Amino acid sequence: MTETLVPPKAGQAAPKRLFIKTYGCQMNVYDSERMADVLRPLGYAPTDTAEDADFVILNTCHIREKAAEKVYSELGKLRVMKEGRAGGMTIAVAGCVAQAEGEEIMRRQPAVDLVVGPQAYHQLPELLTRTARARGERIGADFAPNEKFDALQVPRGGEGVTAFLTVQEGCDKFCTFCVVPYTRGAEWSRPVADILAEARELAARGVREITLLGQNVNAYDGEGPDGKPSTLARLAYALAEIPGLDRIRYTTSHPNDMSDDLIAAHGELDALMPYLHLPVQSGSDRILRLMNRKHGRAKYFDLIDRIRAARPDMALSGDFIVGFPGETDADFEQTMDLVRRVNYASAFSFMYSPRPGTPAATMAAQVPDDVSRARLHALQALLTEQQVAFNAAQAGRTLPVLFEKKGRHGAQAIGRSPYLQSVHVEDADHLIGRIVPVEIERGQQNSLTGRLQQKAA
Repeated sequence: MTETLVPPKAGQAAPKRLFIKTYGCQMNVYDSERMADVLRPLGYAPTDTAEDADFVILNTCHIREKAAEKVYSELGKLRVMKEGRAGGMTIAVAGCVAQAEGEEIMRRQPAVDLVVGPQAYHQLPELLTRTARARGERIGADFAPNEKFDALQVPRGGEGVTAFLTVQEGCDKFCTFCVVPYTRGAEWSRPVADILAEARELAARGVREITLLGQNVNAYDGEGPDGKPSTLARLAYALAEIPGLDRIRYTTSHPNDMSDDLIAAHGELDALMPYLHLPVQSGSDRILRLMNRKHGRAKYFDLIDRIRAARPDMALSGDFIVGFPGETDADFEQTMDLVRRVNYASAFSFMYSPRPGTPAATMAAQVPDDVSRARLHALQALLTEQQVAFNAAQAGRTLPVLFEKKGRHGAQAIGRSPYLQSVHVEDADHLIGRIVPVEIERGQQNSLTGRLQQKAA
């Protein structure tokens, strides 16, 4: 995210520069954008490099391997920059690592001025004022997302035709490998009225597609207009009524929260895109039990069948962990079998790595890294094969493409298909912000190439 900086008038202070480095999921991307929003009234304008920044925020994620170590490495580099910068630099650590290891961060890296958890970044302006007087405050150990959203203004938007919109936070599932329930807190959903107000503002600023975010987004149960809990399906129908808002997506889902009305909505609601990220993590019932997923492979297959019955062209995505403690060759083959049967359009896969404080970290029969790595390579080869085949199968089809930005070459533009693929089209940069039929010529591993059916005005 960048801005054109206007030189200050005589007597005005020069704009302060803000650099936010974002790790991890789309929720963190959304949170980073909102942190920039709450700091803008204080005169902070975004910059693209930490070297130029007066204020640097590391918005962290605790999901991936060695997350905290990567943060400490980055903080070491920032400390050197801070010491060599005549004007000084304020350094903050935000997000899930901050929530989980705030006291340790302050102890190990004196260059850090403040630590803020993911439910408290709306307090950054107040915290900065305190930090100017005395270093060393940690904030955000409690979980009160309603206070956060009540304090935030609707984001500026206007930078593009797609946007994220957080509707649900936290997790009650307590998978044995995951730290999210400890760093993001219990499941909590925003009221429908608040979400619709934010969506209308985004649509008024030119956003055509929104992605609803939540750690378990399909567990959404925010207060509806009648004062009773809503569902994600009912929310989607209400969002689809907003003029100018043409596409709705959501992520990340849990199989146990894939309700009947949400499945039906995929077959009935044109605005709900035919792309679903539905993580399963493993194809082995034994490993799923050890993960505390509270579902088995049979339930997952049944869900896939019902979803595809409602929307036959549904593109499916998933998450997989290989090398979970106790995973045998037979367990891994069950995962490969599940992948072959489901046939994914895309997926994310990772080697298991222990997270301190999670039950799986102390389980017996930790799988050796070389075994996990070999399994990961085999799984990723299969997933890549499926993704390539799915993209290649789009050749010859005409798809509605939402053009988002200019491409690298001449008048090229890049858009997004209903299945979340990037689509590259020549002579289309005048169509940014519009949804236009595109004839797909070929599919690559990570994108599609197409051409306009006719010269669009």
